[in-house]
Amino acid sequence: MASWRVYLFLVLATLFWSGNYVVGNLLAGDITPLQLTAIRWAVAAPLLIAFATLLEKPNWREALREWPMHLLQASLGLVAFCLFSYEALARTTALDTALVGATNPVVIAVVAALIIRQRMRSSSIAGLLISLLGVLLILTHGRLLEVFTTEYNVGGLFMLGAVAVWSAYTIIGRTLRTSPVTSAAVQAVMAAVALAPIALAVGGPITLDTAGWWGVLYICIFPSVLSLMLWNISVKKIGAARAGIYLNLMPVFTALIALAMGAPITLVQLIGGALVITGVWLTSRPARAERGIPTPATTADAGISERGPVR
Repeated sequence: MASWRVYLFLVLATLFWSGNYVVGNLLAGDITPLQLTAIRWAVAAPLLIAFATLLEKPNWREALREWPMHLLQASLGLVAFCLFSYEALARTTALDTALVGATNPVVIAVVAALIIRQRMRSSSIAGLLISLLGVLLILTHGRLLEVFTTEYNVGGLFMLGAVAVWSAYTIIGRTLRTSPVTSAAVQAVMAAVALAPIALAVGGPITLDTAGWWGVLYICIFPSVLSLMLWNISVKKIGAARAGIYLNLMPVFTALIALAMGAPITLVQLIGGALVITGVWLTSRPARAERGIPTPATTADAGISERGPVR
């Protein structure tokens, strides 16, 4: 049975990622998405190496034997996702970005079910739908029909690309034999080495002030190091579908951050947040077998046990 710490890890990961979106939006215009992504992983890489050495004491030579998969993961989750999402934040409205981003848990769950046969329990499906309804209520201010009438701009298309690559990153990550933090460290080094010369060659002037550089430092540490470690550990423990539902907490955390900055919170946002939390609770409930109730093998939650990667 997965420890309660896994679910705390997922909550913290999404909280730090919510801050990444807020700060990234504030930095748009003063630094390009390529420059921000390159700096992000250049700073995060040595920190991840230190954490991996401290927590997992890895055999680095053994980890590098999976270098093709690590390179693919770095390209998807560390490079493409960051570039797509920062481009989206620079080009589109908050509603467009959030609406597209809210499809991520659905895409992860569906892809996991189709490709790796990670079966979802009925309670997990109900939780996913309830939490998605809560997200839509928050993002549309209670006007659900706006989901079908919103016209996506170029930024929305970039966010759709971010959803696609992050879903692939999450699914593929469960197949790696390398331990989670070590995987993150290897991939961060690959991303930093690949992006540094490109950013130096094509990057323009960076016009950040002191507060802006503090924002960059936040992005380098919290969403880049801590969220990545916590996310990879959690996916390894409970699987992609159940971890993916926690991404629906991001609009709730974004609303709370806005409240802390002085913006009001509406009744619709409170109701939507309650639905999201309810959906997360339903999805994270242990299967009957984990609660001591026998469960036939044919109906067990495939891929949720801690045996290791699903093949």
